[in-house]
Amino acid sequence: MIETPHNVKEISALLKLASFEELPALLERYGEDPRKQVQRSVESAKKRYDKESSERVRVEGMYELMHKLSPHGIALGIDEVGRGSVAGPLTVCALALPDTPIIYGLNDSKKLSASKREELAQEIAKHALYIGIAHIEPEKIDAAGMGASLHVAMQRAIKDAGVEPDYVLLDGNPMHIHDKEINIINGDAKLACIAAASIVAKVTRDRIMDLADAEYPGYGFSHSKGYASAEHIKAIQELGLSDYHRKSFCTGFLPQEKLF
Repeated sequence: MIETPHNVKEISALLKLASFEELPALLERYGEDPRKQVQRSVESAKKRYDKESSERVRVEGMYELMHKLSPHGIALGIDEVGRGSVAGPLTVCALALPDTPIIYGLNDSKKLSASKREELAQEIAKHALYIGIAHIEPEKIDAAGMGASLHVAMQRAIKDAGVEPDYVLLDGNPMHIHDKEINIINGDAKLACIAAASIVAKVTRDRIMDLADAEYPGYGFSHSKGYASAEHIKAIQELGLSDYHRKSFCTGFLPQEKLF
């Protein structure tokens, strides 16, 4: 049991470091303390608690919608990353989550910091029922096109998950990859399993691009992740293409004779 502090600094530190579950009791205990510094700390702790409460309601809603769309059996959430980049693979993740524990913080991977994605990816890996990953390499994207590549990658990710799903919850428009497919626009921000898949796909692909940066220094792959930033385009024009580049996506940056 934590000894009740009386020193203002100790109380402020306690309120600042307390977990979400601990805060209600502490706010009740110190809510009437007349000292101004304590009241400032109480107010700050209230704001933190209210913000976390709203965040938890948001994530719980993502689980509720997932359960509504897939009331029984195994639901695989599917999302991709790298569709619009000019270098690196297309990566797809298919993932099933249990009802509990709820992984608070889940969101569209694009709305999260890199450090938060890494943190959540570890939690997802710890609790997910099934995870499947598939990559389509640049030369295969050049040969088949993005539409066909996306179709193949999603089917491979489902197979890699190692389970026959009762539902396939897919972010975006219909892809016709599975007879149990259900499509949800902006699903990576609405459904827990799709959000989790978007995070795992993003973290997995980012690690590949970090390795590419070490293999091909000068393109800034660890920063751009293969997308067409101004710095990346400049590097392409100065250095030409690496093995990680999609030639068919770089036609606007280099003359034809340097592409093929």
